[in-house]
Amino acid sequence: MDSELNGAIESSVISPSFTGIEREIRKYKEVVPDGDWIKSQLAGENHLLEMIASGHSLRDVLDALCTFVEKTAPECCCGVYLIDWSGPSFQVGAAPSLPESYIEAVEGLAVSCEIAPCGVAALLKKQVISADLERDPLWKSTPYCAHVTAHGLRSVWSTPILSRSESVLGTFAIYHRKPSLPSRQLQELIAHITHIASIAIERSQAEAHLKRSESLLAEGQRLSSTGTFWWRVATDDIQWSEESYRIHEVALGTSVTFELLASRVHPEDLPRFMDHVERARRDTSDLDFEYRLRMFDGSSKHVHVVARSTRDRSEYIGAVQDVTDHRRAEQTLSKIRSELAHVARVSSLGALTASIAHEVNQPLSGIITNASTCIRMLDASQPNVEGARETARRMLRDGNRAADVIARLRALFGKKEFTVESLDLSDAAREVIALSSNDLQRGRVVLRAELAGDLPRVTGDRVQLQQVILNLVRNALDAMDGIHDRARDLLIRTEREAGDRVRLTVRDAGVGVDDKSLDKLFDAFYSTKSDGMGVGLAVSRSIIESHRGRIWASQNEDSGATFVFSIPSDGSSERRA
Repeated sequence: MDSELNGAIESSVISPSFTGIEREIRKYKEVVPDGDWIKSQLAGENHLLEMIASGHSLRDVLDALCTFVEKTAPECCCGVYLIDWSGPSFQVGAAPSLPESYIEAVEGLAVSCEIAPCGVAALLKKQVISADLERDPLWKSTPYCAHVTAHGLRSVWSTPILSRSESVLGTFAIYHRKPSLPSRQLQELIAHITHIASIAIERSQAEAHLKRSESLLAEGQRLSSTGTFWWRVATDDIQWSEESYRIHEVALGTSVTFELLASRVHPEDLPRFMDHVERARRDTSDLDFEYRLRMFDGSSKHVHVVARSTRDRSEYIGAVQDVTDHRRAEQTLSKIRSELAHVARVSSLGALTASIAHEVNQPLSGIITNASTCIRMLDASQPNVEGARETARRMLRDGNRAADVIARLRALFGKKEFTVESLDLSDAAREVIALSSNDLQRGRVVLRAELAGDLPRVTGDRVQLQQVILNLVRNALDAMDGIHDRARDLLIRTEREAGDRVRLTVRDAGVGVDDKSLDKLFDAFYSTKSDGMGVGLAVSRSIIESHRGRIWASQNEDSGATFVFSIPSDGSSERRA
């Protein structure tokens, strides 16, 4: 921008001196006597403010604003140009008396100091007045001047419309067909009008922002199946969002009462639902619980409610979310987890065949031997009844032993649903060790079992937890299978852990695990064995996580690897939650 433009902008008024300007000013002063002018101005401004307050559209308000100025100051035309600062560009807000051909050229015009007085006014936040475009050295040779004068206009006064934060919302322009300067009264009117325009524009922008926020909130509620509600405790007045109506399958606008809610809650969950409501009435405690809805078609919905009381404890503001799909997914996941655990147990059956055969054959061989002995004692010429009786006792002992082995196998490899019980993790580990004893002997493994005797009990599925222990033991045996330069030491330890938790550790002296594999060990279908399925450890992690625990592995400093899992005990706050 050249120095001439800079100098003109600094003065904020761009105007050549010419004969007749003073005459024009005197004419505008004489149009309306001061008293009538003030009355007319106040009435017009009040009307505009009433339009804004009553919710008229921005275009209607700006049109009325321009019309009011045009009636107050004859022989002028007005235009309000909003600014889209993302461009930035001008958007025509209102220009009721300007021809369409003029408006079309302004729509989308870039905001620039080189283009028009409105551009300077917007960018520098100053009023810019060109009393005579044809004689104005800044504009007379520009396409803008040609466009304005082609429509019979000679004078342009442009004033920025500022927000409360002093940002530019747009410009207000007054055009005359003759060279002209604004009078003092017109300057006062322009100041008032631009202020009213800023109120209208900001209100419109706020409403648009609010509507967009409401639309985004409604869409977010719909996508997340989450509705909101408001409850005044003293009067039981309840307000629902649209999504809350949809979740409960109640017609939009229906009056919401606790009677209506009670009719939608599943009968089995209604006592618990009402208990939460009564407790909230009594001590205004926060709400966070789940219950089921019974739908008209007989189906059920699982919903989760969270609500917080206001500071004065008189109201609740909360959200209700449809978690039916989530609960069904959990049930499906639990079923899949059981299926995978069963597959993993069965896949271990082949590796344990020798141990199983040994466990079962020993008592069976004892039964056969004792049965033969018993028969000989009874067939003797002088039957040895007492000896036969003792032999029968040994047969009974061996039979019970065989039955115990079979029972353990059926429990471990049988297909069953998740069963919660209170159990001692040390006892569960002892049973796994007993089942694996022959495998340990055959693999020349030196077992050290450090099983705590005062271990807190845990709550969970005994068979599934034993499956995890068995998987870890089998992995340790496989890791030490090719070890010949050191003892094949295996440690199985149970112990207390901080935070009311119980830990089980399986430490081997095998080939170990490289650092790159540590993060992937528990991923499904990842295996470090050439013939491995990559299922055992993934299932183990799933089982431990379903018991609200965690499982991890680490490389030993000397040799081998250590696998550990930790689960909460019966008395832990995590388990109670």
